[in-house]
Amino acid sequence: MSGADAEFARKLFAGPCDFFWGTGDIKSLPPESLPEIAFVGRSNAGKSSLINALTGRKTVARVSNTPGRTREINFFNLGGKLILTDLPGYGYAKASKQLAMEWQNTIFAYLCGRATLRRVALLIDSRRGVMDTDRAVMELLDRAAVSYGMVLTKTDELKPAEIDAALTAVAAEARKHTPALAEIHATSSRNGEGLTGLRQSIAKLAKP
Repeated sequence: MSGADAEFARKLFAGPCDFFWGTGDIKSLPPESLPEIAFVGRSNAGKSSLINALTGRKTVARVSNTPGRTREINFFNLGGKLILTDLPGYGYAKASKQLAMEWQNTIFAYLCGRATLRRVALLIDSRRGVMDTDRAVMELLDRAAVSYGMVLTKTDELKPAEIDAALTAVAAEARKHTPALAEIHATSSRNGEGLTGLRQSIAKLAKP
């Protein structure tokens, strides 16, 4: 990436980022406008924390210590150039089977029907690696034919060798799925590791 592109990414994420829409009903999504980047992952994988860290704020996306709390799709306008979408977490053990099915139907409808969706950031808790529920969501993304990139979270809790092993394992999993990008980001919302590279990757998709 050129210096100009890197500077654009820095300014984009340092600029305004405002919540403007939230809904649990696929029939009441906001009008399509800017390119959208959706963040999806297991409950408590750190989606809201990552969005806050990327934008340099603490309260853009609401962080909950209770897994499975977020039920809505939340939309954030990033500097009038991009929409960041925070999708409900999946795989929470106490969620009912009906709720799990509702999640799948809602998210699949969003993934298939959103013309402005440019990419999905699939968050994987680096401490746990790719789990069966993650693989199920990857298959969902495969069927929706949506490009997605894997993002390892919470790497501050691992040793360097463990991070390398986690990256290798996730890369092997990604190679099994055509829509999955080869580029994988290892990040920590706590110490900022990997955030610059992820910002630059996302900024490439922004409205010129």
